[in-house]
Amino acid sequence: MASSNTRPLMTYSILVVIVMLGLGIILAQLTRGYFINIFEERVELESRYFVTYLERFTSDENVSQEELFEFSEQLNTGMVFISDEGEKLLDTVETVPIISESEKQHVLTRVKTGQITDNEGYLIDNIFYYPVENEVNDVEGTLILLSPVNSLTNITKNIWLLIGCTLLIGLVIIFVLGYNVFSKYIRPIRSAADVANELAEGNYKARTYEGHYGEAGQLSQSINILARNLQEMTSTKGMQENQLEAVINNMGNGLMLIDEKGYILLTNRAFMETFGGEQKDYIGYLYHDAIPYTTIHETVKKIYMFEETISETFVLPVNINRKHLEVTGAPIFSEGRKWKGVVLVFHDISELKHLEQMRKDFVANVSHELKTPITSIRGFSETLLDGAMKDEKMLEQFLQIILKESGRLQSLIQDLLELSKLEREDFHLNIESVDVQRLLHDLLPIVEQHAEQKGVHLRSSVEGETIIRGDSSRLKQVFMNLLANAINYSRDDGEVSLQFEEKEDKVIVSVSDNGVGIPEDEVPRIFERFYRVDKARSRNSGGTGLGLAIVKHIIEAHHGNISVESVVDQGTTFYVEIPKKFTEN
Repeated sequence: MASSNTRPLMTYSILVVIVMLGLGIILAQLTRGYFINIFEERVELESRYFVTYLERFTSDENVSQEELFEFSEQLNTGMVFISDEGEKLLDTVETVPIISESEKQHVLTRVKTGQITDNEGYLIDNIFYYPVENEVNDVEGTLILLSPVNSLTNITKNIWLLIGCTLLIGLVIIFVLGYNVFSKYIRPIRSAADVANELAEGNYKARTYEGHYGEAGQLSQSINILARNLQEMTSTKGMQENQLEAVINNMGNGLMLIDEKGYILLTNRAFMETFGGEQKDYIGYLYHDAIPYTTIHETVKKIYMFEETISETFVLPVNINRKHLEVTGAPIFSEGRKWKGVVLVFHDISELKHLEQMRKDFVANVSHELKTPITSIRGFSETLLDGAMKDEKMLEQFLQIILKESGRLQSLIQDLLELSKLEREDFHLNIESVDVQRLLHDLLPIVEQHAEQKGVHLRSSVEGETIIRGDSSRLKQVFMNLLANAINYSRDDGEVSLQFEEKEDKVIVSVSDNGVGIPEDEVPRIFERFYRVDKARSRNSGGTGLGLAIVKHIIEAHHGNISVESVVDQGTTFYVEIPKKFTEN
């Protein structure tokens, strides 16, 4: 991040350095060319004096060799005259000690080899030489003037020094200005850009510093306002989504949403509990592939066809049970009446169906149970009134039958009243401390006589003393009913067992027989009113068909539980679980 922040400043600095170096090179070349031109003009002017002195020297016109050397020393310019045959006739270069012998020989070599042009100055390193063709005492040759140009080197150094200082000062100024610009403009923009990237990635808590001025400050404020708005919108949207999800998942009815192409978009928890599986088994699949029920398929098709709310009922098999479901589907349209899909709501009406069936069965069973004894009483009474009462033997027989049927009618009415009382909301148990083992022991002599009459062996294992909170009279009614049923449905020479087991917070009493047993598909219905597994045998045994319904209500009133295990032709076991402590609702 630090390298990216300083990258613009480094770029500008490198650009300035390149410009300053280029400018230095251009200035150095221009200065070099300018001074070479000046030297060339000066040496060209001096060459006339040297030619004149050289001619006067060779003509013995008051110019001695010493004066010629002194003239060269004063002008700081060496003079070499070479004939066309290559003979060196004059050399005053020694008066200029700055010019070394090797440099002088290098210049003379270039002149002898013809690499230079007359009357044109040349610069080799720090020596400027100027060749002039001349004729002295009828000897043709070339006069070469050599002059050091140390000042050019000094000027070039000064130029580069000036450029270096200017570059340094410029870099400092650029750094100060660049840092100022970076702090006021680039850094806020970068910070705003970083925050914008964070917002794009979904981090709506990101903020940028707002202490800037001008457009950068306005940008920072706008970014922060945008971030706050996005965070608030996201928070609100998240709350709404959570609320909607909570409402959808906690609906008591199953919900499924299908898009306009028939793909499942949404299912809730109740739907999964009803149909089983996981959401991944439904979401993204076509409804007719994910749900194998033609009733639902037809409902969706009707909604697509008629574009109106449709309701249908169907049966969903679950293990050995069946659920009755009502599916209500409605089309979904956008504001512009554009088709968006279908929503299906599944109502579990199994309980309603069950209650309706129970009501029908109850009315039918009560009518049937009352009809038999009433018909018998009426028939035998009419027979007696028609003259049979005169026969004492027949009179006694008919009166016994009428007494038995009236007793049966009385038992039925008593059980109905008892069941009605148990189902009332204001029903209360008489809670007291109950010794369960003692209660069971007290029941054994009562049922033993009945067992002996049927040839059934009665075994019990109820030793000990366990105190619970409950209604003793109602508990006696429960266990008396279970023991009587076990004896009635046992075979001759059968066996009925009464077992007691104590747990930490409850007691379990089991009543077993090795009788006819109960078919598996009828086990869930044995606690219904008037339901009989073997209707003929049950009626002959004197039962009303309400005993187990009463037992279940009493156990549930104690906040306990009753369960059944049965195998056809092997026997049945009832398990009664009762908590030790009774908790008032």
